[in-house]
Amino acid sequence: MVAGSPRVSAATDSDIRVGVRTRSLSESRLRYIRQLGATDIFVDHVDTEEEPDEFNDRDGANTVAVGRNSIPSVEELEAARERVESHGLSLTGIQSLPYSLYGDIMFGREGKKEALEQIQRLIHNLGEVKIPILGYQWNPRGVVPMRTTPVELRGGAAGTAFDLNEIDNPDALAPALDRTYEEEEFWANYEAFLEEVIPVTEEAGIQMALHPVDPPVFESMGGIPRLFRNVENFERAMNLVPSDNHGLKLCLGCFSQMGENANEVVRRFAERDQIVFIHFRDVVGTVPKFHETFVDEGNFNTVEVIKTLDDVGFEGAIIPDHVPKIEGDDDWRHRARGFTVGYLRGVVDTIRYE
Repeated sequence: MVAGSPRVSAATDSDIRVGVRTRSLSESRLRYIRQLGATDIFVDHVDTEEEPDEFNDRDGANTVAVGRNSIPSVEELEAARERVESHGLSLTGIQSLPYSLYGDIMFGREGKKEALEQIQRLIHNLGEVKIPILGYQWNPRGVVPMRTTPVELRGGAAGTAFDLNEIDNPDALAPALDRTYEEEEFWANYEAFLEEVIPVTEEAGIQMALHPVDPPVFESMGGIPRLFRNVENFERAMNLVPSDNHGLKLCLGCFSQMGENANEVVRRFAERDQIVFIHFRDVVGTVPKFHETFVDEGNFNTVEVIKTLDDVGFEGAIIPDHVPKIEGDDDWRHRARGFTVGYLRGVVDTIRYE
């Protein structure tokens, strides 16, 4: 699956490109990313429903707002793309759909028709300005914390962690519902969603990319199924409405948390041509207890995984996802992100010239 080829001359000769996810599209942020040698930008939108104060405090030109009743226009997306390209970078995708857009569809609630129409409009607009990727997930909010108490990594760096033993009553964390939901009901709602949006992606010429649940624990919590918790469920998802325009936002960290072999997962989905782009991170341990770490540590061997990506002919972006917090980092963890970009670029180039 050739996903999101850069539309500017910033890319290296390698088929594997190193990108960055960023909410800010400020001049200084884009200059920094270009200085790192990354090529692809995946914008972390501001959700206007979940984060109204943060969005209202921002210069609209420095980010992209996506939310219920707030779909960026063709003109707004074009301006964002031109801003990114002016720094020798490619605006390759929107990192993820916000929950405010897909929540009613997931639960089959009133308002799902309007939400579908807005997602379809977003897809059309992305296609119009040739931003080729829309990431998404299918996870309810407020079910379980993504992380618990942080851990100390080498040299005193801070890494996020998850330990189920720190959560006294997981079901109590679920949002208040008037009933419980069966897993097959959630699958039916998900399939109906795909039937509505996948034809639109094919018409618009963009790809949608599904992310796992994080952390991948429990089949259901508080009456809410957690579908994308294992490899088998991803295979089922890809088979529901088969399309070259639908694939995986392959989060290596999530599959590592599941206890899966990263190289085998890459080969499994690459042979089906179903990897759109990759979140490149790793953890130590597996559910129910793990912690995130540097890209050169963890359950899998980064060099071997990139060799596997090269071997299967992956053409697309690998992007640092969660990174540790190191000395002197800002809230975006710019130093740790810079280290990760540099490390990944070094490994990619070394393998390319072998």
